[in-house]
Amino acid sequence: MAQNILAPGDLPRANLERLIRENGDDFSSLSRFLGKNPAYIQQYIKRGTPRKLDEEDRRKLAEFYAVDEQLLGGGVASVSAPMSAVGTQDMVRIKQLQLGASAGPGSLADDEAPQDSMAFGAKWLKQIGTDPDKLSLIVVDGDSMDPTLCDGDDIMVDHSAAERPLRDGIYVLRMDDVLLVKRLALRPSGKLSIRSDNIRYPDWDDVEPQEVNIIGRVVWKGRRL
Repeated sequence: MAQNILAPGDLPRANLERLIRENGDDFSSLSRFLGKNPAYIQQYIKRGTPRKLDEEDRRKLAEFYAVDEQLLGGGVASVSAPMSAVGTQDMVRIKQLQLGASAGPGSLADDEAPQDSMAFGAKWLKQIGTDPDKLSLIVVDGDSMDPTLCDGDDIMVDHSAAERPLRDGIYVLRMDDVLLVKRLALRPSGKLSIRSDNIRYPDWDDVEPQEVNIIGRVVWKGRRL
């Protein structure tokens, strides 16, 4: 009986599609993870465009799924390699909240129910020092943190940071029931500075810590092109 043998150029696409299906991911979310347009992965798998992944995208996907880059086209992989060689374990799904952290004038956030989720490699999450149970993904709304964070960016928020002493960084916070994403620093006086990376927006340099409810620290961003 004739065997259905994949051409070498088709194998990485088949492997990636198998990984996506087995982990319950979707093409558009994975495209956003790479900072590409939502149709990027679907076009690569279904149409062969691009013909092969560039090195940086392949590296990110291999780390994301905790597999060898060979399975995604890095080097020469055996056409007969069994799919059991593709590791699909050690993935963690991070919930996406149905709200926006405003990087502009501020937005109310009344609905915090999980809307969806995105999978990340457990090894990578460990490397950045996070507890997956205390992470969430939200979308930036506004441009006051340009160019660091842009309108529509996905950001990963580490909520455990709210339980630890503050260190300089970008945080999601509430002030007067308004959800914001801003750059925070603790001043020698014990007060906080709250700054926007976009110079067109105002800063606050002497804010009492008790006036700020820290939601979490931003530890990752994903951007669409």
